[in-house]
Amino acid sequence: MVFMRFRPQLIFSSLPRSIPKPRTSPATTLAAAAAATSMAATSEDALRRALAEHQAAVDAQAEAVRALKAGGGASKADVDAAVEALKALKVEAGAAARRLQQAVGAGAGGAAREELRQAVVNTLERKLFYIPSFKIYRGVAGLYDYGPPGCRVKANVLSFWRQHFVLEENMLEVDCPCVTPEIVLKASGHVEKFTDLMVKDEKTGTCYRADHLLKDFCKEKLEKDLTLPQEKADEFKRVLAILDDLSAEELGAKIKEYGIIAPDTKNPLSDPYPFNLMFQTSIGPTGLSVGYMRPETAQGIFVNFKDLYYYNGQKLPFAAAQIGQAFRNEISPRQGLLRVREFTLAEIEHFVDPEDKSHPKFVDVADLEFLMFPRELQLSGESAKLMKLGDAVSKGTVNNETLGYFIGRVYLFLTRLGIDKGQLRFRQHLPNEMAHYAADCWDAEIECSYGWIECVGIADRSAYDLRAHSEKSGVPLVAHEKFSKPREVEKLVIVPSKKDLGLAFKGNQKMVVEALEAMSEKEALEMKSALETKGETSFKVCTLGKDVVITKKMVSIGMEKKLEHQRVFTPSVIEPSFGIGRIIYCLFEHSFYTRPSKSEEEQLNVFRFPPLVAPIKCTVFPLVKNQEFDAAAKVIAKALTTAGISHIIDTTAISIGRRYARTDEIGVPFAVTVDSTTNVTIRERDSKEQIRVDITEVASVVKQLTEGQSTWADVSAKYPAHVGPQGDQE
Repeated sequence: MVFMRFRPQLIFSSLPRSIPKPRTSPATTLAAAAAATSMAATSEDALRRALAEHQAAVDAQAEAVRALKAGGGASKADVDAAVEALKALKVEAGAAARRLQQAVGAGAGGAAREELRQAVVNTLERKLFYIPSFKIYRGVAGLYDYGPPGCRVKANVLSFWRQHFVLEENMLEVDCPCVTPEIVLKASGHVEKFTDLMVKDEKTGTCYRADHLLKDFCKEKLEKDLTLPQEKADEFKRVLAILDDLSAEELGAKIKEYGIIAPDTKNPLSDPYPFNLMFQTSIGPTGLSVGYMRPETAQGIFVNFKDLYYYNGQKLPFAAAQIGQAFRNEISPRQGLLRVREFTLAEIEHFVDPEDKSHPKFVDVADLEFLMFPRELQLSGESAKLMKLGDAVSKGTVNNETLGYFIGRVYLFLTRLGIDKGQLRFRQHLPNEMAHYAADCWDAEIECSYGWIECVGIADRSAYDLRAHSEKSGVPLVAHEKFSKPREVEKLVIVPSKKDLGLAFKGNQKMVVEALEAMSEKEALEMKSALETKGETSFKVCTLGKDVVITKKMVSIGMEKKLEHQRVFTPSVIEPSFGIGRIIYCLFEHSFYTRPSKSEEEQLNVFRFPPLVAPIKCTVFPLVKNQEFDAAAKVIAKALTTAGISHIIDTTAISIGRRYARTDEIGVPFAVTVDSTTNVTIRERDSKEQIRVDITEVASVVKQLTEGQSTWADVSAKYPAHVGPQGDQE
């Protein structure tokens, strides 16, 4: 249930290095440029100062040349020498400008990121991983279709998610409707608060996201204005760092201060105002019952808590999970699969006793070490640092063990999918970014060509959600802890005098009584003190929408000792929320590389998907068109089907090398080449190594490899290598 926006950053780390990198790979170019950018970024301030000094020297020398020429008393030799000195200073200033360009990413780094993005997107669309929806009608921004290989990658990611979380943690899975009644989303706060700040072109009415315009302005200034004073550069960096913290007033003030106008028409913009991102609909033919397409899947779990708690034997902790479509009417969707209007969420609601947020399996993840970006580092302008998860929890950087446990499990999930560890970090929400009721919140952010992208939110939402639905529905969504023997406890008792309240408020008596009974302990004690000292006090009744005067005889408030057989409480919720489309797009970029063909005249695209998520696990190629080879290929294909391994047979009349290249481009990890009726070769995609295996063992070997029971090194040691004329002819 992620309300926040992701924030791009300016520093890029290297892409995965686990495979041999060819000379002209876009991924390699990006990695090298990103590494240089990251190193240069640490000295960006010094480079700006150096450029300013060089430019000052150029200006001073230019003035000296003008003075020599205007004075008329200088010799030609003196003037020529001064001009040569000016030229030398301009060369030095130009070199300083280029160094600064590289540091801020406006040079090779930015070009490499764009090159990578275009290569990946072109390949994905050409191979039908995904395409714009309604393409023949020119499409609709923010809507995309997954094609055959894209559907399989998505299905494999979701299958692993179920295995890694639902099965491992024995979660209760539910499937709730996408259409949600308005009352549910009023209780959750979505009707009032699920908004982004929008500005309009005052002449054309075109809408823009206010924070996007401010972010783009600051980034462009930092990357392209090389004469930017140091204090101004620091200011723009600060704005980018706190972008999610800015209120509508602060955002509007910055837009006016910087003179930001509509990018398409250059017209003035309106002040920022909230725009609700939910798609509204009606339930039933009358149109009187308002509904919304759900903006998340979590509310279906919360409203079913009572039944799920009973199903679980009335025991805590327990977790419920849901995978499903969610809908957000984005103001100006861009960045492909990263910001869309319909998308797949996978969400977990882990219900836990608020007085005990320890986790018995935290020890399993405590030694994990990865990049963490706590709020202190963000606010001081530092970068993310490697931290041990156990240390982060013990020091209080992460609020509790259960939250820490899910952070660790999310890290393992993403890295096992194929996300590069060096391009994954966990960023803590800033104070104003985090909901007031949340105890702590972290985002798993993945770096791609667009910057750092929020892909998973892991939040301790306290008891807010269950309390909100309890109050709105009148159904108590609570848990019980039964005591082995009764306990004497001192409890606050609020007893409204219905007779006196009825005389004072008549028809509104019931609402006042309910409001008094629903007071928190703190509110009740404050009222008790006021009544004892003043005899009356002002009290706000939300359902009436006004304050009323409560006198001493209208309510009795006191502490009483009681014997209790159980403790009744509202559970807290730890919520990991996964944006599946964003994870998949980052996986596409992290898995992509190119390598030269045999002729070295063209570059071949490859997706190095782990077998776990590859759209097809294996291909079967008869080496030549031959009846016996075709029959053997069918036997192998039948065995692969029986073993549950997705595969394709390719009998086209093109070279085996071209067939390899064609399946490498969609990320197939293994290829079986039938060049005999008794034993065949199995080729591994990234190393291009081959082994010879008996035809009866092919399905077993491929199954072990794709399910992770064996590695390529294991089978290479067991079976003879194949080196022959067949080879790779890409």
